[in-house]
Amino acid sequence: MARRSDVQQDPRIAGDPESYPPEGPEEVPTTRGASSTRGGGWSGGGGRWLIWIGRVVLWALIIVIVVNGVRAPFERLSQSGDPTVATSDPGDMGFPVTQASAFANQFAAVYLNYDAANPQQRAERLKSFLPDDEDDRQFGWNGYGRMSAGAIQFAGIDVIDAHNARVTVTYQSGGRRGLLSVPVYYDGAGFVVAERPALLPEAAPAGLPPVSGPDRDSAAESELRPQLEGFFKAYAAGNQVDLQRYVANGVTIEGFDGEFTLARLEDVIVPPGEANSREVTAVVVWAVSTGSTSPTPSLDDPRTQPGGLEQAYQLMIEKQGDKWFVRDVQGAKRPAG
Repeated sequence: MARRSDVQQDPRIAGDPESYPPEGPEEVPTTRGASSTRGGGWSGGGGRWLIWIGRVVLWALIIVIVVNGVRAPFERLSQSGDPTVATSDPGDMGFPVTQASAFANQFAAVYLNYDAANPQQRAERLKSFLPDDEDDRQFGWNGYGRMSAGAIQFAGIDVIDAHNARVTVTYQSGGRRGLLSVPVYYDGAGFVVAERPALLPEAAPAGLPPVSGPDRDSAAESELRPQLEGFFKAYAAGNQVDLQRYVANGVTIEGFDGEFTLARLEDVIVPPGEANSREVTAVVVWAVSTGSTSPTPSLDDPRTQPGGLEQAYQLMIEKQGDKWFVRDVQGAKRPAG
């Protein structure tokens, strides 16, 4: 019978019989997660849990991708009949809306201004907006008459695809407002007017419903008028020392620093309200300097007289002691109907 070798086979503490592995086959725990008799830790299952977690995350991503992929075509189909969709989010097609609107504004400023006395100037300015092969140097103008337009602003855009769009700008010529539709083409680097533009009528002004006059506290209006007249004189001059005589404690209101002067306080409207706090509407007329170097304005020449602008302000005022003070100044609002 072979003798057991005295050579130590395990690097554990010599002489400890429990530190050696059993001579027979190692028993595998039958219960998942049970501790191993050899290592004292979890013998298995950790890797499987990581795999299951990874599978759950992967399936969640697949479901999100599939749902979005199915939903997108239906959203595009539902929006295709709405002409405002391209205008609301034209960036989806990769068309540079901001640059196109600036290009159309500049073009309109040249196109809508012409004078038969100097047609060559307009033709030269139009060159940078038109295709190289455009034969009509005036782009539709017959060379007669005169037109002057200004106040040109971007109004909207209809993006057709990644290269084409119709840009609409507003303009004013004399007492008339209008629209100009400019078809533009974008080649990835620059713009060109792709077709003759089209003049369109501007929408009529909004119908403003009438409102009844506000209730007025005549006694408060009489009391406030001298105080507000002094305030607006100081407001025009912008002198902080004078303003603080009319402004509530802890409040700073900036003035015009002499840019205007008070011609007159036209009206003071004080509705009934609290005894110590009111919202007041004041109508004033500012005298605006003409900037003329003439030392003596002439009554016969209106150009030498200061201009007058009637303005409406909303003031929040409060009573401190027996005197009213201004807490805030804003532009007036339309009274409620």
